[in-house]
Amino acid sequence: MKTAAPLVVFATGFALIAAIDPGSAQAPKPSQHGSVSQQVAGTSITIEYNRPVARGRELFGALVPYGRVWCPGADNCTTIQISTDVKINGQTLVAGKYSVWAEPQPGKWTLMFNRAQPVFHTKYPQDQDALRVEATPREGAAMETLAFYFPVVDGKRAELVLHWGTVVVPMEIEVP
Repeated sequence: MKTAAPLVVFATGFALIAAIDPGSAQAPKPSQHGSVSQQVAGTSITIEYNRPVARGRELFGALVPYGRVWCPGADNCTTIQISTDVKINGQTLVAGKYSVWAEPQPGKWTLMFNRAQPVFHTKYPQDQDALRVEATPREGAAMETLAFYFPVVDGKRAELVLHWGTVVVPMEIEVP
């Protein structure tokens, strides 16, 4: 009988923890949250996003149709925040926080930086674009989970890439 008391206390404690933190009993989301930050010549650049997983699916031209606006992320739209004005692929983006959108094509992508945020990833507010730039995708190593990263940072310049599957979409960033 003495061994039953600790089990009752343990079970009661576990039930209290589950009641206090109901998220602890839920399954994790398939698209986990990610972020990346980089300093470039005193400018802070931060991308916040939820990271979809390929799971063997054909990505561009299938899951993500060519010629249609897509949010590179899941759930709430991906955002980019910049602390000073920068140039992206030669065009000025004013300091602020923006949602990020893309229109993929096999040989050219259009990337949109939109004033609306937060916004759900399927609700593109076309009339609020702050900047549209073109980028030429290149092939890279297979990346199972969508990622944004900075493979090059040099003085006042950096390269930010969107990478999913074997598609790498580079964005040249310059701090004036």
